[in-house]
Amino acid sequence: MAHAEPSTTPNPDAMKFTLDRTLPAMINVTRGEDTDDAFAAAVLAVDGVAAVFATNDFVTVRRTEGAEWDPIVAAVVAAAAEHL
Repeated sequence: MAHAEPSTTPNPDAMKFTLDRTLPAMINVTRGEDTDDAFAAAVLAVDGVAAVFATNDFVTVRRTEGAEWDPIVAAVVAAAAEHL
């Protein structure tokens, strides 16, 4: 069960999540693309998520313009706890 700590980035439509573990492989997927990764699929299923990029010990989530961050952050934290 991984913990994901959110932090802002200079881009208002992207948020970084620092993980307490290192990922085994890079994730780079955009909404509408197929993915075998359960974590990425769970995050992309959330309304407002446009893309997920993850490598080493962090994840960057990009939202669609105007989407609210609170439900996205909650979903990323929950998905990390369940799938990473």
